[in-house]
Amino acid sequence: MFGFLIKKSFFDMWDNLIHIVILNLGFILCFAVIIYFPLLFRDIPVLFFIALGIGMAILFVYSGVISTMTATIVDYTKPEFKDFLPVLKATYPTSLLFGLINLVLVILFQIAFRVYGGVQSFVGPLASSFLFWVLIFWALAFQYFFSVQARLDKNFRKIIKKMFLLLLDNPLFTVGLFIGALITFAISAFTAFLLPGITSIFLWWNVALKLRLYKYDHLEEHPDARRNIPWDALLTNDRERVGKRTLKGMIFPWKE
Repeated sequence: MFGFLIKKSFFDMWDNLIHIVILNLGFILCFAVIIYFPLLFRDIPVLFFIALGIGMAILFVYSGVISTMTATIVDYTKPEFKDFLPVLKATYPTSLLFGLINLVLVILFQIAFRVYGGVQSFVGPLASSFLFWVLIFWALAFQYFFSVQARLDKNFRKIIKKMFLLLLDNPLFTVGLFIGALITFAISAFTAFLLPGITSIFLWWNVALKLRLYKYDHLEEHPDARRNIPWDALLTNDRERVGKRTLKGMIFPWKE
């Protein structure tokens, strides 16, 4: 199943290359704001964090829109830029609230690591280690927020609940998603984040949720089959839609 996740994510990106690049330009602008705007107030802590909050708000609101647009790609539909504003109106409340929570966590973790890092006893390293794993746990669950928002629910509490349930029910799968996102991010650095870019990470997360939901649809009809999920049967339709394309055939079609 994970192999098909990689294949579908890649070809969904490839089939919508121009859209992906344009949407990535928006992310580049968002990161420019979130990185450089706060630096104007680096000597004034209060203004620094206000500027950081504004940058994060812009980034998270934009992320909510892009996640919904990439969800349409995952469903084999071309995203329309005319849908940007309607999607923005539908997603910005929960995206903004999620951004606020993450800003608070950034501030709290920064203060906590600084405080416990200065403690000269076993309590300091122990507390810092605990905070580190809390941060990792949050980062893993974070991956599901925008895809759940795009595909399942717009209610903030329900999104938070579902993203943690998905993490707890699919821990190894979620770790694999995280590694895939990190690899995509690292590759993107070589193209100044134009390709595959941050948009492709949201595409990756949306493909993952779409395919994973087949498991829960199956379990509704077969509640005792949790250990034997028939992925080959569940993915038949998507495999037919993606086709038998390969990376080799895409570069050297005459060799196929």
